[in-house]
Amino acid sequence: MKLTVVGCSGSFPSAESACSSYLVEADGFRLLLDMGNGALGELQRHIGLYDLDAIFLSHLHADHCIDMCGYFVARYYRHEGGRCDAIPVYAPEGAEQRLTTAYADTPSPSSMSEVFDFRTLGSGTFELGPFTIRTEKVCHPVEAYGIRIEHGGRSLAYSGDTGVCDELDELARGVDLFLCEASFTHGKEDIPELHLNGREAGAHAARGGVGRLVLTHIPPWTDGERNLADARAVYDGPAELAKAGAVYEV
Repeated sequence: MKLTVVGCSGSFPSAESACSSYLVEADGFRLLLDMGNGALGELQRHIGLYDLDAIFLSHLHADHCIDMCGYFVARYYRHEGGRCDAIPVYAPEGAEQRLTTAYADTPSPSSMSEVFDFRTLGSGTFELGPFTIRTEKVCHPVEAYGIRIEHGGRSLAYSGDTGVCDELDELARGVDLFLCEASFTHGKEDIPELHLNGREAGAHAARGGVGRLVLTHIPPWTDGERNLADARAVYDGPAELAKAGAVYEV
């Protein structure tokens, strides 16, 4: 599998990165994990606008899904070849209504579903293209999911947004690459069931025995290097900060 970091900033875009968005490719199939603020523009640096095969939205906070409104425009009003076929969008319940409300003026109440085939997420396992997908509900103020993706004997997991929870341990167990949020600073913010700090992300990686830890969703006001040091204090495997444009072969 090939993982490309399209955007990795948390809460709002930084000067260096769009918000959360990650492209996973294998056997010609392209799955996008989240499409936060600024991600649609950055995505076009890596693939064509209409090259996606499916989209996973971990939850419906704007920094993970709001550029779906722009993508609706691109797919609904495409000038060449007519309107795009509906692409599968795996998202929590209410995604269609949320995006329709955010867009504010779709041609009809059902316009979003004409180009997005919304499929409601729950905890479970299913096949998608060449991938085996497992999703688990994680700890966040809104319904949110982490995801594990397997293909050809390799695996990666993405936390989405979450606080400390057993479900994240299960998703990450034994994966080759763990893409894990680290929004908070250890010893500074302490809000249960909202976000992880670097030390907590590292502890999840250590418990799961993951092969590589990549910290992501770090807001512009958070010191990423401190979070990385905190993660390395409890996890002794390879660990680094996600950077926009970074590519990993998993």
